[in-house]
Amino acid sequence: MLKEDVLKLLAAHRLESLSGQALAAQLGVSRNAVWKAVKQLEAEGYRINAGTNKGYRLESNALTPYDLQLPPQVRPFYYPTIDSTNTEAKRLLAGGLSDEAFLYADTQTAGRGRQGKSFFSPAGTGLYYSYVFHPQKALADAVFITTAAAVSVVRAIEKTTLLRPSIKWVNDVFIGDRKICGILTEAVTDFESGTVESVIVGTGINVTTRDFPPEIARTAAGMAVQDVSRSSLLQALAEELISVAADLRNPAILEDYRARSLVLGKEI
Repeated sequence: MLKEDVLKLLAAHRLESLSGQALAAQLGVSRNAVWKAVKQLEAEGYRINAGTNKGYRLESNALTPYDLQLPPQVRPFYYPTIDSTNTEAKRLLAGGLSDEAFLYADTQTAGRGRQGKSFFSPAGTGLYYSYVFHPQKALADAVFITTAAAVSVVRAIEKTTLLRPSIKWVNDVFIGDRKICGILTEAVTDFESGTVESVIVGTGINVTTRDFPPEIARTAAGMAVQDVSRSSLLQALAEELISVAADLRNPAILEDYRARSLVLGKEI
């Protein structure tokens, strides 16, 4: 559809404005058709800056289905709104998904954390994603997955910002004394063989989130960075998570975990 073609071009040139004439010429349609496509995208929630003689520019912090460059074996799934990326991953697995998959959303209406807790997931400010892979490993080997996922978050943040996060055992990432990230790992296990068939690693990160519900306002915070877009950070997060999941026994993962632990050597 035309609106998808327009969105793909805007996403590829998100740091510049593209005129309606340029878009129309590239897509072989009229400028009016481009204008209608832009209006459709705005109605779906995409934030597009437009003005007379200024062209169209996708807001730099917007997420789209075209943000990630993933390995060929990993299928991307993007949702403007979803109840929970982990819940959707379970639905995909129940429907026969056998590939690796990376699901991400602009907002979650029922984001989930550990022990039945919810994860605050407002639109436009955070990153909410789940990675599905199939390790076919014994349960003993699978216990490292959440630790590895936390390390992947820290590595990606350090790669793309000047921040130095720390890890609180075992699934929370902090900056200073405030939580910016939670991780929920769920597994599909074959009890007869004792192996983990599929793993869903769900992660929620407060990037620029500020207005938290009262019950978490004193403990949660956003990264508060302005020099990195959500799409750029998401690319780094996906790369690091896929990398550590492929080599869970790599000793560098535990080394990085220990070096960034918030609790090792402290009384708790």
